[in-house]
Amino acid sequence: MSEIYVIDDLHPEDNAMLQALYSRSPRGVMEHVEKVRKSDSGNFMERFYVGYGHLSIADCGSTTIFLEHVSMFVAKAVQDWPLYSGQEASTRYIDYSTQPILNPAGSPEGQKIQDNWMEFYNQAKEPLQTHLKQKYPRKPDENEAVYDKAIAARSFDILRGFLPAGSTTYLSWHTNLRQAHEHIALLEHHPLAEIRDLAVRLRAALQEKYSHSFSHPKFPDQEAYWGKWVGKYSYFSPDHHPDFAFSHNLQLDRLAEYKDLLQTRPFKTNLPSFLNMFGQCTFQFKLDFGSFRDLQRHRNGVCLMPLLSAKYGFYPWYLEQLPADLRTRAAALIAAQEKDILALSVDELTRQYYFPMGYTIPVTVNYRLPASVYVAELRSNKTVHPTLRRRAHQMGLALRENVPDLTMHLDLDPDDWDVRRGTQDIIKKEDERIFNNSGLRPQHGNQPSAKDSLVPAGKPEELRKNN
Repeated sequence: MSEIYVIDDLHPEDNAMLQALYSRSPRGVMEHVEKVRKSDSGNFMERFYVGYGHLSIADCGSTTIFLEHVSMFVAKAVQDWPLYSGQEASTRYIDYSTQPILNPAGSPEGQKIQDNWMEFYNQAKEPLQTHLKQKYPRKPDENEAVYDKAIAARSFDILRGFLPAGSTTYLSWHTNLRQAHEHIALLEHHPLAEIRDLAVRLRAALQEKYSHSFSHPKFPDQEAYWGKWVGKYSYFSPDHHPDFAFSHNLQLDRLAEYKDLLQTRPFKTNLPSFLNMFGQCTFQFKLDFGSFRDLQRHRNGVCLMPLLSAKYGFYPWYLEQLPADLRTRAAALIAAQEKDILALSVDELTRQYYFPMGYTIPVTVNYRLPASVYVAELRSNKTVHPTLRRRAHQMGLALRENVPDLTMHLDLDPDDWDVRRGTQDIIKKEDERIFNNSGLRPQHGNQPSAKDSLVPAGKPEELRKNN
């Protein structure tokens, strides 16, 4: 009879050792676990992982790293890894008014720029929420507490466009020991000093915790190669970039053989992974840096890291959401601040810390078909930030038009206000009465109605426009 054991109380290096023993011994895990418990923790890893190149052994031991008070650029660099798992503080739900801000130039001019952004962020909050309550009045059947949270969340959606990218954040990174070593080895060559310094500290912390798994020798030719490409290609800044473009090399004739799978896929169900073999989709568009951060966390593909600059201007959506008086003030602030940012005596990489997250950046993402469908559908939801949601609509429509028989479950409702934003929180269980009293229940995403679920062959006019 088959047997099942769940063992999760071992040191990560010992857990890796326990799994590795399966490859060389026919004995059961319970016999092995007693040997592991009695042995010196980690010695096996040093002997057979670091010493003999059995890299897969370190895939079997995992750890969780927590990073606090790091800039948005650190978060993006850590998350720029195909197997990244973790979480990050949300500028859409958290008041960032008290978060420290990094001023890498160390100059009074740099400090003044960041203070000006935060002054507007703080002073605009109350009048903006009053404006939003007039624009989206509470319905009689909506719970007041849920509604107020939704209004606050929408205000953060808008005001995060004025947060300097040097604002600090919190993030976690759950990783196996092999991936930690390999990613940190690249981060140690990153062109931003903050990231290089953090990588050195990360390695030191992991060496102290898992000394046997992080005792790798360094090879000069390997380090030189990493330094060359990480230093040169960590950021992309094309001279020209389309407002929206889609291209693909999909083998449509081969996909046609699986028509039934393309047509009958249910809502919230992924396409089978073997369809990955039939080509790739590339999407190019302009987006604000704030929403790019959400998109970049999709790891099942390639997402180039753009340079945050003034090249493409401030994303218009953020200004459009403000009441007239705040809009006038914000436009004047942006013009003055941009002039001062460009006058700073820093390189273009360091200058990124002083631009707010509402500035436009060029986005290029490349996914296989299953991931393309997943991202477009997930980000079409009304609880997604409106700027990213509009791009997700365009992605989904492009897929539907170019892939015959492909069913797309998109939420195409043009109204992007959803009071359920107020339920997307981590709260004590006793507060579940909010949901019960409001007639709402916490749920993942928003299932489109039957008529909206399948994207029609023709594009709705409002979605054909470049957003």
